[in-house]
Amino acid sequence: MQNRVQIFDMKGKRLCCLLLFYLFAFLPLKAQFNTDRLLMTGRSALYYEDYVLSIQYFNQVISVKPYLYEPWFYRAVAKYYLDDYIGAEQDCSEAIGRNPYVVGIYELRGLCRIQQKNFSNAVDDYNTALRYDPENVSLWHNRALCRIQQKEFDKALAELDTMSVRWSKNARIPAMKAEAYLMNKDTTQAIAALDESIKLDAYNGNVWAQRAVISLARDEWKDAESYLDKAIHLLPKQGGLYINRALARFNQNNLRGAMADYDTALDFEPNNFLGHYNRGLLRAQVGDDNRAITDFDFVLKLEPDNLMALYNRALLLEQTGNPRGAIRDYSKVIEQYPNFWTGLQQRAKCYRKLGMTKQAELDEFRILKAQIDKRFGKQPRLSKNQMRKRSDEDIEKYNQLAVADEQEVEPEYQSDYRGRVQNHRVDMDYMPMFGLSTEEFRNAVRYYVAYDALVETVNARQPKGYKLHIVCQPTTLSEASTKRYFSRIDSLSTQINKSPSISDVQPLLLRRAIAYSVIQNYDAAIDDLTTYLQTDSTSVIAYWQRAVCQSRLNAFNASQGTDVKMKTANVLNDLTEALRLAESSYLYYNRGNVYVERHDYQHAIEDYTRAIEKDPNLAEAWYNRGLTYLANKQQQEAISDLSKAGELGLYSAYSIIKRNRKN
Repeated sequence: MQNRVQIFDMKGKRLCCLLLFYLFAFLPLKAQFNTDRLLMTGRSALYYEDYVLSIQYFNQVISVKPYLYEPWFYRAVAKYYLDDYIGAEQDCSEAIGRNPYVVGIYELRGLCRIQQKNFSNAVDDYNTALRYDPENVSLWHNRALCRIQQKEFDKALAELDTMSVRWSKNARIPAMKAEAYLMNKDTTQAIAALDESIKLDAYNGNVWAQRAVISLARDEWKDAESYLDKAIHLLPKQGGLYINRALARFNQNNLRGAMADYDTALDFEPNNFLGHYNRGLLRAQVGDDNRAITDFDFVLKLEPDNLMALYNRALLLEQTGNPRGAIRDYSKVIEQYPNFWTGLQQRAKCYRKLGMTKQAELDEFRILKAQIDKRFGKQPRLSKNQMRKRSDEDIEKYNQLAVADEQEVEPEYQSDYRGRVQNHRVDMDYMPMFGLSTEEFRNAVRYYVAYDALVETVNARQPKGYKLHIVCQPTTLSEASTKRYFSRIDSLSTQINKSPSISDVQPLLLRRAIAYSVIQNYDAAIDDLTTYLQTDSTSVIAYWQRAVCQSRLNAFNASQGTDVKMKTANVLNDLTEALRLAESSYLYYNRGNVYVERHDYQHAIEDYTRAIEKDPNLAEAWYNRGLTYLANKQQQEAISDLSKAGELGLYSAYSIIKRNRKN
């Protein structure tokens, strides 16, 4: 008996040791797994441009493992996209303190410093990065541009000569030389460098734009227009190029072409000051007074004290029969320029139209006293031979086209962080899938409430605050909303752990899955939905949402170089199963998106068509079917669908129609 007890004790001790070993071995693995998942979820939120949310995830990782460099680095990336360059720089410094051998951190910190005009320290970062990666042409490129901004032209040109030897076929290098020469006022050398760049690569729109800037400065209008034609062909969405070409066309008496360019520029950059101001002058010249007033109204919203715009609007208000409005604007101008005789004469005319003879005579007396022999009252014709700098406030130049103070091309720093995150995705302009969320998507332009009877049935059983909305775009959360959702998930997790039965757990799992979806933790959402489907394999909502979460996760993983073909098949299976259980316009639309991703355009068109048949007001289906027709070389059908999408409120469809008609 004693031997048995001893053997049992030995076995018990061995078992306890084994259990303790597994317990302590498992804990760090679990922590590692959680921080890895948090880090990946944060990067996913970063990919979907929810920068505030991604920062919350990186904060959690930093609080648990502050010695890791990755969360500091990725938080810096998020802050960079939020234009918090100081905070991003500080986080980069923290990341470098933990791992000083990652080139990308120095590169990002250099960009943060460039945004703060701290070119000297940016050069220091690029020097350090080049010690670790001396063949990185982007680092050489950015360092040279920093030298140019510091006006260290000799150093910049010396470095560019070295680059020319190493990368003799790189067309950007002579283009940067041209920039250095231009800033050093050596246009002859700049032209030679640009010509060399064009020989190496005739498809760089920025080089053609730089060449046009030189021609504009020399009043070589025809050459400038031809260079801008090439630049616009390569960079069709840059409003500034159209504004410059309008200037070249105006100076060749091509008013119709100039007007068309201003229209296009304002399609791409609706708040462009020069576009509205100059188009207003052109409209006034051709007698389109009411629309000219609209342009000057917009200019004055941007700059309420712009006296040139005020005076031009006053002239137009007078011509269109609104003398009181004209007097208001003339008075503001005269208040600043009391000796502006032309303005006084125009105001006197308006006073007389209103029968305000005394006020008119006072203005006329001031004029006669100062300039008896001067002729007044005739609005000078817009002169093509005269232009003023935007900063020139000489009121006598009210009828001259305005040009930018400095006609230069923005330095093009090379980096994966230039532009917005979406620019680094696969070229996919389609509207995204409709998913479920407890946050309602609001659009200031288009008001549309997505409705599905099945979702409303589920909502009838949801408590307050858990109502489901059908949304096409993930909602960007504020910091307070993000914390609220984290708290909600904690509360739901506690309830799930305490629930005594599967029937009690089911609705809680669905609510937690939706909450995870909102904060873009798609892995956790998929886990909850999979568990839910194991207990209820007929839930259309669960199949629907799992497909959406997997699709969004696939998009992120694909951007990281992961093969997602098998996972895409899972998305297709979930949507097909959901449609087998209950047909819905949103499910057909979503499945159409999956077919597009697989380049199966015929099936995609069929599904979008079914979605439209079920809901003719589903603008996204018209829009995506239009794009699919374009991909399938069916131009007429595409334009018809895109026109309908624009009619239903997706106004970006019109710019696609315009672009494809030009093509």
